Amino acid sequence: MSPRPMDIAPVGPVRLPDAGLGRGWEAAAVLGLTLLLLSFGLVALYSASSVYALRQGLPDTYYVIRQAAGAGVGMACLVACALLPYRLWEKSAWPLLVISGLALLVVILPFTRSIAPEINGARRWLQLGVTVQPSEVAKVAIIVWTAALAVKKASLFRSLGKGLGPFLVGWGVVLLLILAEPHLSTALVIGVLGPLIVFAAGARVSHFVLLALLAVPVLLHQLSVGFRAARIEAFLNPANDPGGAGFQVHQSLVALGSGGLSGVGIGQGRQKFGFLPEAHNDFVFAMIGEEWGFIGVVVLVVLYTAIVMVGFRIARRAPDQFGELMAIGCASLIAVQAFLHMAVGLALAPPTGLPLPLISYGRWNLIVTLVALGMLISVARAAPGGKAARA
Repeated sequence: MSPRPMDIAPVGPVRLPDAGLGRGWEAAAVLGLTLLLLSFGLVALYSASSVYALRQGLPDTYYVIRQAAGAGVGMACLVACALLPYRLWEKSAWPLLVISGLALLVVILPFTRSIAPEINGARRWLQLGVTVQPSEVAKVAIIVWTAALAVKKASLFRSLGKGLGPFLVGWGVVLLLILAEPHLSTALVIGVLGPLIVFAAGARVSHFVLLALLAVPVLLHQLSVGFRAARIEAFLNPANDPGGAGFQVHQSLVALGSGGLSGVGIGQGRQKFGFLPEAHNDFVFAMIGEEWGFIGVVVLVVLYTAIVMVGFRIARRAPDQFGELMAIGCASLIAVQAFLHMAVGLALAPPTGLPLPLISYGRWNLIVTLVALGMLISVARAAPGGKAARA
């Protein structure tokens, strides 16, 4: 008796089911890693922010509920960007940059304080019924615009003026507007992302050396102003003023050291009781180290490394150069923010105020991060064998 067709084992490679995001494991991996980090982040954020909220007379769930709402909006944006053909971003590169630049300009104009008030010494938000943070939107604008222009300028990269010159003008305008807020940490991220994309597109190394030399005086000036100078001094000599400028870094190291191998337990951290400032934001990594220990930190590093490596694989498999460069920019956005944040917590870099992607409190950073991940998935869908490529 011959076997029925259903009794015969499948021949050839086993493929993942088509879930609407495209065949292949890259898109599914990005989505899965995103959900893991997002879920872990909400748990860690509640533990880090509950005491802080209670001290403000707010419910202990105040910050985590607001973050969860941002996560809901962000996930909707991720799905929309994943299903949107990524080549549409290339067509919208210039409008996106112009709109982003105008929003940044409105934030710092002297007569717009009614909609762009000063908060904690900086003007970074537009209050238009819904609060908007233009500097976060500028990250996506710079990624898209730089990738789109790099495709057009690829043959001119040997010339500094015609090749790299237009990029310097675009980056310079955006960076100056962000520095005027002031918001140095976001300016640093954008100042790294743009050159990374252009370098990947084939720009000359010598031009980047020249660019770095030109940027040094500006960076030194920014770092020598007010509280930034104190932070640099505390970073270089943390033991000199552990109760003043070096307080944050010192307490961060105390938190990480207290965690040991497996941590003190979820919700059992002590540094959040007023010892570690911004435990739910700038130093959430230190809180994770205290409560989850070395094992939790290693798992976190592995998750970020995995999502970045998958992002670079998506870039390598992209159907065209724009998709490749945009994917590199999106993956680099996660990498730069994540590893700089962790470096600050480990006292390997001066405090920058950079959030930990998908974990630190901050709804606009969360939404923009999820948009970038949706853009990555869109490129993965269009890769050879992906659903969008076959449509």
